[in-house]
Amino acid sequence: MTTTNSIIKVDDLQTSFFTHKGEIKAVDGVHFDVPAGKTLGLVGESGSGKSITSLSIMRLIESPGKIKGGSITFNGEDLLAKSEAEMRDIRGNQISMIFQEPMTSLNPVYTIGDQIAEAYQIHQGKTKKEALQKAVDMLELVGIPSPKARVKAYPHELSGGMRQRAMIAIALACNPQLLVADEPTTALDVTIQAQILRLINRLQDELGMSMLLITHDLGVVAETCDYVAVMYAGKIVEYADVNTLFSNPKHPYTVGLLKSLPRHDIDQEELEVIKGMVPRPDELPEGCRFAPRCPFATDLCRERLPDLEDLGEGNQVRCWIHTDQWNGPEVNVKDDYRSAEST
Repeated sequence: MTTTNSIIKVDDLQTSFFTHKGEIKAVDGVHFDVPAGKTLGLVGESGSGKSITSLSIMRLIESPGKIKGGSITFNGEDLLAKSEAEMRDIRGNQISMIFQEPMTSLNPVYTIGDQIAEAYQIHQGKTKKEALQKAVDMLELVGIPSPKARVKAYPHELSGGMRQRAMIAIALACNPQLLVADEPTTALDVTIQAQILRLINRLQDELGMSMLLITHDLGVVAETCDYVAVMYAGKIVEYADVNTLFSNPKHPYTVGLLKSLPRHDIDQEELEVIKGMVPRPDELPEGCRFAPRCPFATDLCRERLPDLEDLGEGNQVRCWIHTDQWNGPEVNVKDDYRSAEST
């Protein structure tokens, strides 16, 4: 999907790791964009390439990894053409990131206040005193009680939920245009997860920023996102607005993910699961990467990788079923998934 007011556009992104086994393609020709002021959810199982995509956007891929090709256009400029010094000016200023586990992202030997203040000093030229006052203001904004006292606390002195709020304060300190949130609630209990998501949504509305939310949790996507890109084995397999994706999913993988969600409107003795596992990046199948797990797969699927097809109204899917080359029986992916899976 492409919109005229996208804050960032990822086009044919390719990120590989070069090991003794050769080149391993972790992200293989990924396309998506994030409309200004909106949230795109990038979803998929662990090992799909979501976090490598987010780190590629931030230009934080370390050796033996390398961004091999494509473009990442932010405000009309290609981030892949920027020098490291230029990227340092952009990171934490125009684009910020919240990582999965705050205890490993926060520096244990500096106070929370110093870590927030650093962003103001580096990017906005504030004095230490001015930056620390801004840090107090940010802690208050993210809902940490007694912010004047907490600004002097070290990470180990805060609860998990408070550490995550502190990470959000650091990420939003310079009012970024784009927030990249990589599984921001994974390490938290359900009650705190809900609080953090409400906080992020509120701050997004107040600050008018765009967000790329990396998650495996479709429940979080339903509550948070405007658009969804479903990723599998290094490629986008479906792209749609959130209402369309939940009401009329087109890719068998998306349907499988949705069917694995717990439901409150029916009795469920056990959750449904997608059989098999995401293939390792160094052991990708020759054709469609989901074919070994797909209940509808034909020889065509196992032999050839489909392109990302445009279905109209910005919706896209990478599946032979939705092309004129489909050589299997007529399929309604959503309705026929369960019966096909049992055969």
